[in-house]
Amino acid sequence: MVTAAQPATTSTFSPLTTWDGWQNFVDTPHSPARDAGDQEWTLEQREDYHARFVVLKTPAMDAISTAVRRLLLLNRGQQGGARRGLIISGPATTGKTTAMQQLGRTVELADRRRHPSQDGRLPVLFITVPPSSTPKMLISEFARFLGLPALERMNQIQITNAVCELLCELRTQLVLVDDVHLMDTRSRAGAETSDQLKYLGERIPATFVYSGIDVESSPLLTGVRGSQLAGRFKIVRNQPLRYGNATDQQLWHDLVHSMDNALRLRHHRSGTLLTHAAYLHARTGGRMGSLSHLIREAALVSLLDGTEKITKKLLEQIELDTAAEQRARAPHRRRTPPQRQP
Repeated sequence: MVTAAQPATTSTFSPLTTWDGWQNFVDTPHSPARDAGDQEWTLEQREDYHARFVVLKTPAMDAISTAVRRLLLLNRGQQGGARRGLIISGPATTGKTTAMQQLGRTVELADRRRHPSQDGRLPVLFITVPPSSTPKMLISEFARFLGLPALERMNQIQITNAVCELLCELRTQLVLVDDVHLMDTRSRAGAETSDQLKYLGERIPATFVYSGIDVESSPLLTGVRGSQLAGRFKIVRNQPLRYGNATDQQLWHDLVHSMDNALRLRHHRSGTLLTHAAYLHARTGGRMGSLSHLIREAALVSLLDGTEKITKKLLEQIELDTAAEQRARAPHRRRTPPQRQP
């Protein structure tokens, strides 16, 4: 029998794609939002608070959570054959990975409440697809999460059997696979890696959730392999939030208002962010990842320079990712007025 390396307390960095890192993520709640004027709340602690900040629920996150809860119930009685899964798809920086990680954390905490005295469980596993992945590289990511030893002396079949056996013993119910758009099924390695994922879905009695950039337009869902995947997985789009009609604007305002309320800057005036809601949408294109980056960095800059408030001037000074800056700074096309007929 192959056993996994149990999580151990360590001071070194552990990514979420390892058992240690995932358990630390699940076990570490966000810091409580103390009063900004609390003199016992040090500058370093307030910097840490704003660096992590808050995770806001969007309609897409609610849709993902609802879909996965139903799939977990549906697959629980599935003894063989094709289990159903979910694909989270959308443009970059829309919060797909965050939504997936928060989903996994919720499922794991719920499992702990249902089984408080059972330590030998691993309800959730989280990995990312390596660039230019091969089947052995993919299954090695599973094994690395589990802490399986001596991988260099095991071939692909041995690693696969050890992983499947262990995940069954640990009663894993949710497998999260990020960056599936990196699998190019037009290449031999990408196609075989896709086949490996399909095989794991049949060997492991768990619900699989994939996440990637614009998956429905990627090679992953094309050809015979793609049609099989499309027949087993439903897609939830994690789109940028719009700012068109009154309903769209109200949703955006509610999210910005929640971020405004979460700030703990000593000279912050409540409601300031909300007055810049339209500007924030234009800067970020409605992408939650870009919005989070913008507000968190602005808050940290204001802590470092001692102003402890966010102004539009400060927001203008924050550089976002290149794609967001190109969208925000692109000049608007002017419509050419129609020519009058002589």
